[in-house]
Amino acid sequence: MQDLLTKIDKQKLPNHIAIIMDGNGRWAEEQGQDRLFGHYHGVESVRNIVEGCAELQVGFLTLYAFSTENWDRPKNEVDGLMVLLVETIKKEVPTLNKNNIKLHVIGDTAMLPDFAQNELQEALQLTSSNTGLNLVMALSYSSRWEIVNAVQQIAMDIKDGKLDPIDISHQTFNNYLCTKNIPDPELIIRTSGEFRISNFLLYQLAYSELYFTNTRWPEFRKQNLYEAILDFQGRERRFGKTGNQIKQEIEI
Repeated sequence: MQDLLTKIDKQKLPNHIAIIMDGNGRWAEEQGQDRLFGHYHGVESVRNIVEGCAELQVGFLTLYAFSTENWDRPKNEVDGLMVLLVETIKKEVPTLNKNNIKLHVIGDTAMLPDFAQNELQEALQLTSSNTGLNLVMALSYSSRWEIVNAVQQIAMDIKDGKLDPIDISHQTFNNYLCTKNIPDPELIIRTSGEFRISNFLLYQLAYSELYFTNTRWPEFRKQNLYEAILDFQGRERRFGKTGNQIKQEIEI
C-alpha cells in the first residue's frame, strides 16, 4: 500500500472525489448473512476512506449513502439503515472534529425520520467550524429529484419576478442545486462491479472521470482508493479540447 501512496502525485490530486458505495448487501449475502450485516461492515470502509482522503488533503469527498429509490427497499432494511445512520453519526462526530473534517448533507432530508434529522443537524452544527476535508453525505438523494427541485425553485422565482428567464445560465442553475457551494467531482468511483451512475450527480459529473472496480464496498480500503487516484492521474483530461491544445496550455 505504501508503494502505491508514494506513486501518487500530490500536486495532481482530484479536489473532489465522489463514491457510489455499492455492494454491501451482496457482500453480506456472499457471507451467508443478512443484508444489514453488509451495511454495518461498510461503515468501516467509510472510516478508512475518509481517513485516507483527509491524509492526502483532498478537498471534498462525497459518499452516496442512501438514494431516494432506496426507500423502496424492504422496510426492515430501511429501518436498520436509519438506525445505523444515527448510531454512526453519534460515534463519529468526535473523530470528525479531531481530524478537522466538516460534514455536509445533500438530498431530500425531509424524508428522513425525525430522530435522524435531529442527529444530522446536531452533527452539522458541531463540525461547522472545521476547515479540513469536506465530507458530503448524499442521503435520500437522487439527481433527478435535485434537478426537478431546482427547476421548480427557478420557476417560482420567475413567477415572483425575482429572476428573468433570459438571465438563466449554467451558474444560475448551479445555484439552485444542493451542491451549489461544492465543486463538481473530478473523480467518481463505483464499487462492486456495476457500470452505471444510478441517478447520482448527473448534472455535476459532466466532465468527471469515472472509475469502476469489482471490489465490494465493505472490502474497499485505502489501497483501492490509491489505485483509483493513480488511474485518474494517468488520464488526459481534455474538456472537449484536443490533446495538443492541452499540451500547449501546460507548456505555457
